[in-house]
Amino acid sequence: MHKWSPLVAVCLGTFLLLVDVTIVVVALPAIGEKFGAGYTDLQWVLDGYALALAALLLGAGSLADRYGRRRTYLAGIGVFAVSSLLCAVAPNEQALIAARILQGAGGAAMFATTAALLNVTYQGRDRGVAFGIWGAVNGAAAAAGPLAGGLLTEHFGWRWIFLVNLPVCLAAVWFTVRGVTESKAPSGRFDVPGTVAFTVTASAVTYGLIRAGDAGWTDPGTLAAFAAGVAALIAFLVIESRTDHPMLDLSLFRRAPFAVLITAAFLTQAAAFGYLPFTTVWLQQVLGNGPVDAGLAGALPMAAASLVVGAAAGRFLQRVAPRWTVGIGLLLIGAGDLLQARLGTDSTGAALIPGLILVGVGVGSVLPSLSSAVLGQVPRERSGMAGGALNTFRQLGFALGVAVFGTIFADRVSDGRPFTDALNVMMTVAAAVALLAGVLVLAVLRRRPAVVDHSPSGHDQRLASST
Repeated sequence: MHKWSPLVAVCLGTFLLLVDVTIVVVALPAIGEKFGAGYTDLQWVLDGYALALAALLLGAGSLADRYGRRRTYLAGIGVFAVSSLLCAVAPNEQALIAARILQGAGGAAMFATTAALLNVTYQGRDRGVAFGIWGAVNGAAAAAGPLAGGLLTEHFGWRWIFLVNLPVCLAAVWFTVRGVTESKAPSGRFDVPGTVAFTVTASAVTYGLIRAGDAGWTDPGTLAAFAAGVAALIAFLVIESRTDHPMLDLSLFRRAPFAVLITAAFLTQAAAFGYLPFTTVWLQQVLGNGPVDAGLAGALPMAAASLVVGAAAGRFLQRVAPRWTVGIGLLLIGAGDLLQARLGTDSTGAALIPGLILVGVGVGSVLPSLSSAVLGQVPRERSGMAGGALNTFRQLGFALGVAVFGTIFADRVSDGRPFTDALNVMMTVAAAVALLAGVLVLAVLRRRPAVVDHSPSGHDQRLASST
């Protein structure tokens, strides 16, 4: 068991931080009723966490490379536990949103180090097994959030969706201290300007998208947010191209496989998970399902399919070229989205199940392959940066996906159209995103991405094999 203690530690932390991306979804009506909060405030309870997680991942990965990945992971668990307690005792929606943002910061420190910890701990066949299981946990956790939230909200109250994190955090600390060894990259300066610029970019763009759904695309506040995001992005690109110690080495994007895989990660998260908050709201507020039933219908089929595919086929998927596992997986996600985009005013939650299963199969294929393939593009000392970049773009995909779909939802509902019409449009857009991403991967990723061979000789050698 000691051999797999690092994997258990990483999977516990990963499951926690990803479940908390969506665990509040089915609890939003109860939270809104408790605090008298409007839809925009409730959306920030969801997006505040996802945004902090995405915006701080790159900086956390850079810190982990410099000060130690094990140390950063443990610090992240500590912040996550404290902020979870603050969420549970929040007296109003403003305090809850602030605690969720802090929780996202702790999650960023954890998530930025997980893939790197596995990469330096396991070799050969064990590495394939570890990434297969970890990838399955990635896919299942994000989809299982609404189910877990429903069970806790209905039987114990919404505050327990945060209190339940505390014992899991303790278990993650125990396994980390017991089995994870410290690792770091050659020391360098922490890229403070780059971290600030990237955080402003992500925050401003996400805020602009959310505000557009509430105030309109021509609203001065919306336009100002987008302008600030563009300015911050330009500043970030300039900073990263000129510093000697960038938190994101832009030259990595000159490698077509790396750029395509990062893009696929971004689009996968948006297409597979970005619409889930709205389907669960439909299940509860329109169909009258309770939190548990909403979680069962809106999350369990995807979570189960993703877990089965990732766990059962993880080792096999590691031997298949990412062109096929990622590309075909994205096509399956797109097909699953289209299956769900056929709701009528008399539809029930059962209409979602076939599509959710197909999406889950696609997610279970894509996520394990993405992680190992992206890390295979960089030398070991850059594994923290690569892992942080991958997970950053994944969570940005979710945060921006929720914001974009929220705008579509607001536009359709404000026109007096049925809720199901808004859902159908959202899932059709999600399907188009996934299908285009799948075609892009199949067209561009013609060769298996180079794999860094971390052999005992200590020399990183890049190996490439044809598909």
